[in-house]
Amino acid sequence: MSTDAIYVNLEFTPNPNTLKFSVNRNLLPSGAANFTDASQCEEAPLAKQVFEVPGIEAVMVGTNFVTITKSPTGSWDSIAENVPQRMQSFLEQESAAFTPKWFEQEQLRRENQGSGDDVEDRIREILDLEIRPAVAMDGGDIVFDRYEDGVVYLYLQGACSSCPSSAMTLKMGVETRLKDAIPEVKEVVQV
Repeated sequence: MSTDAIYVNLEFTPNPNTLKFSVNRNLLPSGAANFTDASQCEEAPLAKQVFEVPGIEAVMVGTNFVTITKSPTGSWDSIAENVPQRMQSFLEQESAAFTPKWFEQEQLRRENQGSGDDVEDRIREILDLEIRPAVAMDGGDIVFDRYEDGVVYLYLQGACSSCPSSAMTLKMGVETRLKDAIPEVKEVVQV
């Protein structure tokens, strides 16, 4: 852990129901972890701490940010004030955002997914190298679910999950890029 001061900065996202809190620390080596309930956070103590702020529906932890989705009864004023304080306090204790057990479980999950065919491998590569980093800049994530009969099924998380422009992002951005690179891809849909 660095001895530099910890800074947590609020950033607005295209989704009016989410805020992104960037931090000058690495929270996760790559990708993102999405939690839609505090009970899922046993091995993710930072997310668990953030869920303690009233009015939060979902927490997504990225490489150096946390995206918060507000519940319908939540208050942005309370969330914008309390989430950075909790994150900063947590990180000042030099606590890890995830337990070693979480990383072990994630590794097993990835191994069990296995490698698909060549088309799946190319889809995953484009998602991981091009699309996910771009979407993360807005506080979101796109995760591959499966590929069947020319259709790519994706999960949208964080700021992307309920964003009004997510359909356009999928069709105009992700689908167009995948179709250009992989002729077998006919359509991209959200799971």
